[in-house]
Amino acid sequence: MEIVGLSRNNIEKISAIKKEDEWVKQFRLDSYEYFNQLALPKFGPKIELDFEQIIYYKNSEIDDRIKSDWNEVLKPVRDELDELGVIESEAHLDGIGVQYESEVIYHNMIKELEEKKVIFTSIEKAIHDYPELVQKYFGRIVSNKENKFAALNSAVFSGGSFIYIPKHTTLDRPLQSYFRINSRNMGQFERTLIIVDDDSSLHYVEGCTAPTYSDASLHAAVVEIYVGKNSKCRYSTIQNWANNVYNLVTKRALVDEGGEMEWIDGNIGSYKTMKYPCCVLQGDHSHGTCVTISVAGKGQEQDSGARMIHLGKNTKSNIISKSISQNGGNATYRGKVFIASDADQSEAMVKCDTLILDQNSKSDTIPMNACYNELSNIEHEATVSKISEENLFYMMSRGLSKEKATELIVLGFLDKFRQELPMEYAVELNQLIKRNL
Repeated sequence: MEIVGLSRNNIEKISAIKKEDEWVKQFRLDSYEYFNQLALPKFGPKIELDFEQIIYYKNSEIDDRIKSDWNEVLKPVRDELDELGVIESEAHLDGIGVQYESEVIYHNMIKELEEKKVIFTSIEKAIHDYPELVQKYFGRIVSNKENKFAALNSAVFSGGSFIYIPKHTTLDRPLQSYFRINSRNMGQFERTLIIVDDDSSLHYVEGCTAPTYSDASLHAAVVEIYVGKNSKCRYSTIQNWANNVYNLVTKRALVDEGGEMEWIDGNIGSYKTMKYPCCVLQGDHSHGTCVTISVAGKGQEQDSGARMIHLGKNTKSNIISKSISQNGGNATYRGKVFIASDADQSEAMVKCDTLILDQNSKSDTIPMNACYNELSNIEHEATVSKISEENLFYMMSRGLSKEKATELIVLGFLDKFRQELPMEYAVELNQLIKRNL
């Protein structure tokens, strides 16, 4: 099954395939109208997409049931995921979901989580099985009027994860979702909704890859996260999309009193990226953190950053951005910190560091910081540097090649980000960085 082109009729086809209730179908159709009304972003990389040529839905599985046994997954798909290390990674997790093209094809979690009443499933299954819970949060944190690509996702979303962590529940290991685009002109539009109820915690890990084709592909996801009172959520992602993929993602978390949200966000692949994870610090004493890296090589534009919106009193936020540009790439930090007039005693810190590896590359820092009360504080610092010839000479005098010395300096520059990842993902990041230098 393959659906090409964007139209009201095709959206109704997607809804029919998924056997959705009327409210979901209407949400899609309303979103399609908003998509037609909204303009492309007037900032960031230039977006040149033919929306009529994109594949909005594709399912490679003959049997569309979500599998919990790898032996039931089609062998070519299973072998591909095995080669990428996805199957092996399951041993380090409390649960894993895998999306291939437009559908979640595999989902499993340990028995202990079922006993704790944790819900970890696809968004489609959650809509069918837990409609009241989904409706309470779905589209509330990220509106389908938010921007053109949030509207597009809301119209054609397929796949993605739904997670509910009950009150007073802590998970010992992360949950993970893995997303794979494997067709030219393919669009992937997963929708992720995470609810971490009061006094609970979650670490969620996401990975994304695609092979390289000459035709542009599109990844336009939406992530909504609700963090309850005195709860904590960490969302770690490393995307290594191929250099023909537009990566245009809207991510936002709403954080209640005493809650803490952490975005750990890595952008290595893709042709053009626009991604700015956001924390809305609604509750008093809530915290938000975003640690990002962007690596831009030849032909790439990585336009990324973070947004912190302080609404509650005594709220704190911290943004750490690390950017590397090489071989003519463009890595841009674009961020916003807003402290409301009644968000007294709030603090925000923004730190942007850029490493430019050659004269043909570019990096910009575009912050927007606004504080509307005299009892709060915003700090911002930014550095731009290149690899020191003295450092290279010193390391090469100790027997290292220039390439190895450069590699070690870059890995050291990214150390803060690597420290925030589980060990196996930090190792994977090292390998990705080495391959991209």
